[in-house]
Amino acid sequence: MERLEGKCAFVTGGASGIGLGIARALLDAGMKVTIADFRPDHIANALALFESIQKSREVHAIALDVTDRAGYARAADEALEKMGAVHVLVNNAGIGIIGPIATATYDDWDLGIDVNLKGVVNGIQTFLPRMMVQGEGHIVSTASLAGITPAPRDSTIYAAAKAAVVAMTEAMRSELADHNIGVSVLLPGPFKTNIREVAKNRPARYAATGYTEMEERLAKREDAPEWGDPLDAGRMVVDAIRENRLYIVTHGEFKGWAEAKFEDILAAYPPPKDPELMKRMGRMRPPRKD
Repeated sequence: MERLEGKCAFVTGGASGIGLGIARALLDAGMKVTIADFRPDHIANALALFESIQKSREVHAIALDVTDRAGYARAADEALEKMGAVHVLVNNAGIGIIGPIATATYDDWDLGIDVNLKGVVNGIQTFLPRMMVQGEGHIVSTASLAGITPAPRDSTIYAAAKAAVVAMTEAMRSELADHNIGVSVLLPGPFKTNIREVAKNRPARYAATGYTEMEERLAKREDAPEWGDPLDAGRMVVDAIRENRLYIVTHGEFKGWAEAKFEDILAAYPPPKDPELMKRMGRMRPPRKD
Protein backbone atom coordinates (compact mmCIF):
# COMPACT_ATOMS: atom_id res chain seq x y z
CA MET A 1 0.00 0.00 0.00
CA GLU A 2 2.15 2.82 -1.31
CA ARG A 3 -0.10 5.75 -0.43
CA LEU A 4 -0.52 6.24 3.31
CA GLU A 5 -1.27 9.96 3.47
CA GLY A 6 -4.70 10.73 4.91
CA LYS A 7 -5.44 7.11 5.80
CA CYS A 8 -5.89 5.67 9.28
CA ALA A 9 -3.96 3.15 11.35
CA PHE A 10 -4.75 1.23 14.54
CA VAL A 11 -1.74 0.32 16.70
CA THR A 12 -2.04 -1.93 19.74
CA GLY A 13 0.51 -1.44 22.48
CA GLY A 14 0.84 1.92 20.79
CA ALA A 15 1.52 4.11 23.83
CA SER A 16 5.09 3.04 24.57
CA GLY A 17 8.13 1.27 23.18
CA ILE A 18 8.06 -0.10 19.65
CA GLY A 19 4.33 0.56 19.35
CA LEU A 20 4.85 4.23 20.08
CA GLY A 21 7.73 4.32 17.61
CA ILE A 22 5.48 2.82 14.94
CA ALA A 23 2.70 5.28 15.73
CA ARG A 24 5.11 8.21 15.39
CA ALA A 25 6.46 6.93 12.08
CA LEU A 26 2.94 6.44 10.70
CA LEU A 27 2.06 9.99 11.73
CA ASP A 28 5.20 11.26 10.00
CA ALA A 29 3.99 9.40 6.89
CA GLY A 30 0.79 11.44 6.94
CA MET A 31 -1.57 8.96 8.56
CA LYS A 32 -4.05 9.42 11.39
CA VAL A 33 -3.44 6.94 14.19
CA THR A 34 -5.47 5.31 16.93
CA ILE A 35 -3.23 4.02 19.71
CA ALA A 36 -4.73 1.27 21.85
CA ASP A 37 -2.95 0.35 25.07
CA PHE A 38 -3.47 -1.59 28.29
CA ARG A 39 -1.69 0.99 30.49
CA PRO A 40 -3.45 4.32 31.27
CA ASP A 41 -0.13 5.83 32.42
CA HIS A 42 1.48 4.99 29.10
CA ILE A 43 -1.48 6.51 27.23
CA ALA A 44 -1.17 9.73 29.24
CA ASN A 45 2.56 9.96 28.51
CA ALA A 46 2.04 9.26 24.80
CA LEU A 47 -0.67 11.90 24.46
CA ALA A 48 1.61 14.43 26.17
CA LEU A 49 4.33 13.57 23.67
CA PHE A 50 2.01 13.98 20.69
CA GLU A 51 0.84 17.30 22.09
CA SER A 52 4.46 18.46 22.39
CA ILE A 53 5.21 17.61 18.75
CA GLN A 54 1.90 19.11 17.56
CA LYS A 55 0.43 15.80 16.39
CA SER A 56 -2.41 15.47 18.90
CA ARG A 57 -5.14 16.21 16.34
CA GLU A 58 -4.10 13.20 14.29
CA VAL A 59 -4.12 10.81 17.28
CA HIS A 60 -6.90 9.10 19.19
CA ALA A 61 -6.22 6.91 22.24
CA ILE A 62 -8.23 3.97 23.54
CA ALA A 63 -7.68 1.83 26.63
CA LEU A 64 -7.71 -1.79 25.41
CA ASP A 65 -6.87 -5.24 26.70
CA VAL A 66 -6.22 -7.17 23.48
CA THR A 67 -7.46 -10.39 25.11
CA ASP A 68 -10.95 -8.83 25.46
CA ARG A 69 -12.74 -9.61 22.20
CA ALA A 70 -15.86 -7.59 22.96
CA GLY A 71 -13.69 -4.68 24.03
CA TYR A 72 -11.71 -5.01 20.80
CA ALA A 73 -14.89 -4.75 18.73
CA ARG A 74 -15.93 -1.62 20.63
CA ALA A 75 -12.47 -0.13 20.12
CA ALA A 76 -12.67 -0.76 16.37
CA ASP A 77 -16.06 0.96 16.19
CA GLU A 78 -14.70 3.91 18.18
CA ALA A 79 -11.66 4.21 15.90
CA LEU A 80 -13.93 4.26 12.85
CA GLU A 81 -16.15 6.94 14.41
CA LYS A 82 -13.31 9.17 15.59
CA MET A 83 -10.66 8.74 12.88
CA GLY A 84 -12.17 6.98 9.88
CA ALA A 85 -11.80 3.57 8.23
CA VAL A 86 -8.69 1.68 9.35
CA HIS A 87 -6.37 0.73 6.49
CA VAL A 88 -3.34 -0.31 8.55
CA LEU A 89 -3.59 -2.62 11.56
CA VAL A 90 -0.49 -3.04 13.71
CA ASN A 91 -0.79 -5.98 16.12
CA ASN A 92 2.02 -4.84 18.37
CA ALA A 93 0.80 -5.37 21.94
CA GLY A 94 2.90 -7.97 23.72
CA ILE A 95 4.21 -9.09 27.07
CA GLY A 96 7.77 -10.18 27.83
CA ILE A 97 6.94 -13.38 29.66
CA ILE A 98 10.32 -14.79 30.71
CA GLY A 99 11.20 -17.57 33.14
CA PRO A 100 12.30 -21.20 33.45
CA ILE A 101 9.88 -23.61 31.84
CA ALA A 102 10.24 -25.90 34.87
CA THR A 103 8.55 -23.33 37.13
CA ALA A 104 5.91 -22.10 34.67
CA THR A 105 2.26 -22.30 35.69
CA TYR A 106 -0.82 -22.54 33.52
CA ASP A 107 -1.40 -18.85 34.24
CA ASP A 108 2.05 -18.06 32.81
CA TRP A 109 1.30 -20.06 29.67
CA ASP A 110 -2.17 -18.53 29.34
CA LEU A 111 -0.86 -14.99 29.78
CA GLY A 112 1.88 -15.43 27.18
CA ILE A 113 -0.36 -17.10 24.62
CA ASP A 114 -3.42 -14.92 25.24
CA VAL A 115 -1.53 -11.65 24.77
CA ASN A 116 1.26 -12.50 22.34
CA LEU A 117 -0.68 -14.83 20.05
CA LYS A 118 -4.42 -14.56 20.67
CA GLY A 119 -4.13 -10.77 20.87
CA VAL A 120 -2.92 -10.88 17.26
CA VAL A 121 -5.74 -13.25 16.32
CA ASN A 122 -8.27 -10.91 17.90
CA GLY A 123 -6.93 -7.98 15.89
CA ILE A 124 -7.15 -9.91 12.65
CA GLN A 125 -10.63 -11.23 13.38
CA THR A 126 -11.82 -7.74 14.25
CA PHE A 127 -10.34 -5.74 11.38
CA LEU A 128 -9.87 -8.15 8.47
CA PRO A 129 -13.58 -8.28 7.49
CA ARG A 130 -13.61 -4.47 7.43
CA MET A 131 -10.51 -4.34 5.25
CA MET A 132 -11.99 -6.85 2.83
CA VAL A 133 -15.04 -4.63 2.39
CA GLN A 134 -12.74 -1.64 1.80
CA GLY A 135 -10.76 -3.63 -0.75
CA GLU A 136 -7.44 -2.44 0.64
CA GLY A 137 -5.35 -2.75 3.77
CA HIS A 138 -2.17 -3.90 5.44
CA ILE A 139 -1.66 -5.94 8.60
CA VAL A 140 1.60 -5.79 10.54
CA SER A 141 2.12 -8.19 13.45
CA THR A 142 5.01 -7.87 15.88
CA ALA A 143 6.77 -11.16 16.55
CA SER A 144 10.44 -11.30 17.59
CA LEU A 145 13.77 -12.59 16.39
CA ALA A 146 13.15 -15.18 19.11
CA GLY A 147 10.42 -16.55 16.83
CA ILE A 148 12.82 -17.53 14.04
CA THR A 149 16.25 -17.95 15.66
CA PRO A 150 17.30 -20.18 18.56
CA ALA A 151 15.56 -18.46 21.47
CA PRO A 152 17.43 -17.22 24.54
CA ARG A 153 17.29 -19.19 27.77
CA ASP A 154 14.06 -18.94 29.81
CA SER A 155 11.97 -17.71 26.87
CA THR A 156 10.04 -20.85 25.92
CA ILE A 157 6.54 -19.38 26.33
CA TYR A 158 7.49 -16.11 24.66
CA ALA A 159 9.25 -17.82 21.74
CA ALA A 160 6.38 -20.26 21.21
CA ALA A 161 3.84 -17.46 20.79
CA LYS A 162 6.13 -15.35 18.61
CA ALA A 163 6.97 -18.29 16.32
CA ALA A 164 3.24 -18.85 15.86
CA VAL A 165 2.80 -15.22 14.83
CA VAL A 166 5.52 -15.65 12.19
CA ALA A 167 3.91 -18.81 10.80
CA MET A 168 0.44 -17.26 10.82
CA THR A 169 1.63 -14.20 8.89
CA GLU A 170 3.46 -16.33 6.33
CA ALA A 171 0.36 -18.47 5.80
CA MET A 172 -1.91 -15.45 5.29
CA ARG A 173 0.37 -13.82 2.73
CA SER A 174 -0.84 -15.44 -0.49
CA GLU A 175 -4.47 -15.70 0.56
CA LEU A 176 -4.89 -12.04 1.50
CA ALA A 177 -2.94 -10.82 -1.53
CA ASP A 178 -5.97 -11.91 -3.57
CA HIS A 179 -7.97 -9.29 -1.62
CA ASN A 180 -5.42 -6.47 -1.99
CA ILE A 181 -4.38 -6.78 1.66
CA GLY A 182 -0.70 -6.94 2.49
CA VAL A 183 0.83 -8.55 5.55
CA SER A 184 4.16 -8.10 7.29
CA VAL A 185 5.75 -9.58 10.38
CA LEU A 186 8.07 -7.41 12.47
CA LEU A 187 11.05 -9.32 13.87
CA PRO A 188 12.70 -6.95 16.33
CA GLY A 189 15.88 -7.43 18.27
CA PRO A 190 16.66 -5.42 21.43
CA PHE A 191 15.05 -1.97 21.72
CA LYS A 192 14.53 0.51 24.52
CA THR A 193 11.00 -0.47 25.63
CA ASN A 194 8.90 -1.25 28.69
CA ILE A 195 8.59 -4.95 27.86
CA ARG A 196 10.37 -5.79 31.11
CA GLU A 197 7.41 -4.48 33.15
CA VAL A 198 5.65 -7.83 33.13
CA ALA A 199 4.32 -7.60 36.68
CA LYS A 200 2.60 -4.26 35.95
CA ASN A 201 1.08 -5.70 32.77
CA ARG A 202 -0.16 -8.95 34.36
CA PRO A 203 -3.96 -8.91 34.84
CA ALA A 204 -5.25 -10.33 38.12
CA ARG A 205 -6.75 -13.37 36.40
CA TYR A 206 -3.21 -14.56 35.60
CA ALA A 207 -1.88 -14.01 39.13
CA ALA A 208 -0.82 -17.62 39.88
CA THR A 209 2.67 -17.26 38.43
CA GLY A 210 5.84 -19.22 38.90
CA TYR A 211 7.86 -16.22 37.71
CA THR A 212 7.54 -13.76 40.60
CA GLU A 213 11.26 -13.63 41.33
CA MET A 214 12.16 -13.38 37.64
CA GLU A 215 9.68 -10.55 37.07
CA GLU A 216 11.02 -8.63 40.05
CA ARG A 217 14.51 -8.85 38.58
CA LEU A 218 13.31 -7.87 35.12
CA ALA A 219 11.57 -4.78 36.49
CA LYS A 220 14.94 -3.48 37.74
CA ARG A 221 16.78 -4.10 34.46
CA GLU A 222 17.92 -0.97 32.68
CA ASP A 223 18.05 -0.52 28.92
CA ALA A 224 21.51 -0.94 27.46
CA PRO A 225 22.79 2.10 25.53
CA GLU A 226 23.30 0.02 22.38
CA TRP A 227 19.67 -1.08 22.25
CA GLY A 228 17.66 0.44 19.42
CA ASP A 229 15.46 3.52 19.23
CA PRO A 230 11.82 2.43 18.72
CA LEU A 231 11.31 5.19 16.17
CA ASP A 232 13.84 3.46 13.92
CA ALA A 233 11.71 0.29 14.07
CA GLY A 234 8.66 2.38 13.22
CA ARG A 235 10.32 3.79 10.12
CA MET A 236 11.22 0.29 8.99
CA VAL A 237 7.57 -0.70 9.38
CA VAL A 238 6.41 2.23 7.24
CA ASP A 239 8.86 1.29 4.50
CA ALA A 240 7.70 -2.35 4.61
CA ILE A 241 4.04 -1.36 4.32
CA ARG A 242 4.76 0.80 1.28
CA GLU A 243 6.83 -1.96 -0.35
CA ASN A 244 4.56 -4.82 0.80
CA ARG A 245 7.47 -6.71 2.36
CA LEU A 246 6.72 -9.84 4.38
CA TYR A 247 9.65 -9.78 6.81
CA ILE A 248 10.88 -6.75 8.76
CA VAL A 249 14.15 -7.64 10.51
CA THR A 250 15.61 -4.87 12.64
CA HIS A 251 19.05 -6.24 13.61
CA GLY A 252 21.43 -7.73 11.07
CA GLU A 253 23.74 -8.76 13.91
CA PHE A 254 21.62 -11.87 14.44
CA LYS A 255 21.80 -13.12 10.84
CA GLY A 256 24.35 -15.78 11.72
CA TRP A 257 21.94 -17.31 14.23
CA ALA A 258 19.27 -17.64 11.55
CA GLU A 259 21.73 -19.06 9.03
CA ALA A 260 22.86 -21.73 11.48
CA LYS A 261 19.29 -22.72 12.28
CA PHE A 262 18.14 -22.97 8.68
CA GLU A 263 21.27 -24.81 7.62
CA ASP A 264 20.43 -27.43 10.25
CA ILE A 265 16.85 -27.64 9.01
CA LEU A 266 17.88 -28.00 5.37
CA ALA A 267 20.43 -30.65 6.32
CA ALA A 268 17.65 -32.64 8.00
CA TYR A 269 15.67 -33.01 4.74
CA PRO A 270 16.08 -36.47 3.19
CA PRO A 271 16.43 -36.86 -0.60
CA PRO A 272 13.05 -36.71 -2.41
CA LYS A 273 11.52 -40.08 -3.21
CA ASP A 274 8.40 -39.17 -5.18
CA PRO A 275 8.90 -36.68 -8.06
CA GLU A 276 5.13 -36.35 -8.49
CA LEU A 277 4.32 -35.56 -4.86
CA MET A 278 4.42 -31.78 -5.17
CA LYS A 279 2.18 -31.84 -8.25
CA ARG A 280 -0.41 -33.79 -6.29
CA MET A 281 -0.36 -31.25 -3.47
CA GLY A 282 -2.61 -29.15 -5.71
CA ARG A 283 -3.65 -26.02 -3.85
CA MET A 284 -0.45 -25.59 -1.90
CA ARG A 285 1.75 -22.77 -3.12
CA PRO A 286 5.10 -21.48 -1.91
CA PRO A 287 5.09 -18.09 -0.12
CA ARG A 288 4.86 -14.99 -2.32
CA LYS A 289 8.10 -13.02 -2.45
CA ASP A 290 6.71 -9.82 -3.92
